Amino acid sequence: MPTPPVIDYRGGFDFNVTPGELWSSIEHAEQFERWWPWLREFSLEGGRLRSGAVMHGVVVPPLPYRIRVDVELVACRRPAAIDAVVHGDLEGNASLRIRRCGLNGCTVEAKWSVEMMQTPMRITSRFAHPLLRWGHDRVVEITVRSFRRHLESTIVP
Repeated sequence: MPTPPVIDYRGGFDFNVTPGELWSSIEHAEQFERWWPWLREFSLEGGRLRSGAVMHGVVVPPLPYRIRVDVELVACRRPAAIDAVVHGDLEGNASLRIRRCGLNGCTVEAKWSVEMMQTPMRITSRFAHPLLRWGHDRVVEITVRSFRRHLESTIVP
């Protein structure tokens, strides 16, 4: 039986900043393309991270695909949580949970389940799901590594 064209993900990441500091940083959506080399054509409809805002962009993983997505922020609770619905070349749900960890740190739990809608991705998923998962996981690693570098360069302990 073929693997469904779905990426289920759950990961936790520790940062050496408070939840408020982390949230303040991600509110600079105009910097996302600079921080994350895999992101292109990014825009934020609604002006800021808030319930009802929609992020538009193109994800360029280390595979021969360009993935257009619209991420509707269903619920934003500063500085603790974001719930979103993903549309476009991926369809599904995503969430971030941010909680304090120690005196000056936080943990971010990222979770999503998205179905690949592009025909080439769906076909590739049937025969090479591990390759698509590898590309996904590289994008996640690059995102976390780049964001840590950004935080270290802008937030003084």
